[in-house]
Amino acid sequence: MRRRWTGPVLATVMIASGCGLGGADPEGGAAPAAAATGEVKGKVTLQTWALKPKFTRYMEGVIGAFEKKYPGTDVEWLDQPADAYSDKVLSQAAGGTLPDVVNLPPDFARPLVKQDMLLDVAQVDAKLADEYVAGGLDAYRFRGHQGTYGYPWYLNTDVNYWNSELMTKYGLDPEKPPASFDELVEQARIMKEKSGGKVLLMSRRPELGDLKEAGVEILSEDGTKFVFNTPEAAAVIDKYRAAFKEGLMPRDVLTDTYAGNAKLFNEGAVAWTTGGGNHITSVANENPSLAPKIVASPDFGVPPLYVQGLSVSKRTRNLPAAIALARWVTSPENQSAFAHLVSVFPSTKASANDPFFSRSDGTNAGDAKVIAFTSLAKAEVLQPFEVTDAMSKFIRQQVSAALTGEISAKEALDTAVAECNKLLNQ
Repeated sequence: MRRRWTGPVLATVMIASGCGLGGADPEGGAAPAAAATGEVKGKVTLQTWALKPKFTRYMEGVIGAFEKKYPGTDVEWLDQPADAYSDKVLSQAAGGTLPDVVNLPPDFARPLVKQDMLLDVAQVDAKLADEYVAGGLDAYRFRGHQGTYGYPWYLNTDVNYWNSELMTKYGLDPEKPPASFDELVEQARIMKEKSGGKVLLMSRRPELGDLKEAGVEILSEDGTKFVFNTPEAAAVIDKYRAAFKEGLMPRDVLTDTYAGNAKLFNEGAVAWTTGGGNHITSVANENPSLAPKIVASPDFGVPPLYVQGLSVSKRTRNLPAAIALARWVTSPENQSAFAHLVSVFPSTKASANDPFFSRSDGTNAGDAKVIAFTSLAKAEVLQPFEVTDAMSKFIRQQVSAALTGEISAKEALDTAVAECNKLLNQ
């Protein structure tokens, strides 16, 4: 199952931030581009998401250096607990207390964009496209709205992970892992036959991201309707149905008792999973004997992109300082320093020259990190932010019915699209 990177997940130490009131007056003040060119001084608020106490020293260093670079500035650092952060931000916006700079994942930023609460930073920053990776910027561009509503802060993506010991034992070459879904099915068939069904290669059902990777558009360009009920999408579901019928996946993969792809992999019950660039390091803590046996390879198709970023309140009264602070926190140097502390990747183009990310230290964990970092150049957000939990649950129900043969793939997709469009328009 694909992850959605929307909060401070403890395993990868996710973070987010927000900012206090400042900027151009929405009631007839200076135009954003003109206001942003003013002197950087005065008070500006920065709100982070569950960074204290683990990253207090890092953040205080970043803030202290900013205040030194811009004499006369005073950064007020706020930090919110991990729980209910999106509710907190929405409450701040409704109450007129949204901080100047806010670290928001794109799906948290989208409702604020719809309420005209966030600044289009492309209007005030001519260097935006030159300095930040395209995928990170695209994540802060929303259907139905012109503009870019955040500075990408840090990124992650998925790569494939394989249990080399199990592959070798059951007739596969870990140096030539599957490079496509069709190859995955072929090798899954070999592993099932060689192991007598005791060990499987595949262990997850298809998600919307898998359809997107196959070239299926999920949502219309204007964002008004879902359109993933296509013959191409049905073909993807049919491939999974054939694999499920053949016993190439666990029988409980469609039930509520399903343990999960990553858990089965960590237990050595299946030989393939997907995860972020630091997954081997995480496995080493849970199953030290497995970690050295893992090999990594690029994700099939278009890699998924997980993004965190800094947005600027449209109602900020200190726009020059807010823009300067957002750029400062997301600068190549500060992003690199943070990525050395926690397993994430920077969103600046200049970071491609940093050997810490672009060169392996010769370990399998180092190889995985380089594969993930390299993959970010073509990574995309695969699931539209318009997809709600209710939609995802309904889609999974329909896909499960299709995989068991209760209904056709086309019927499942038609029903899912109809329900999602109903929910979208509510």
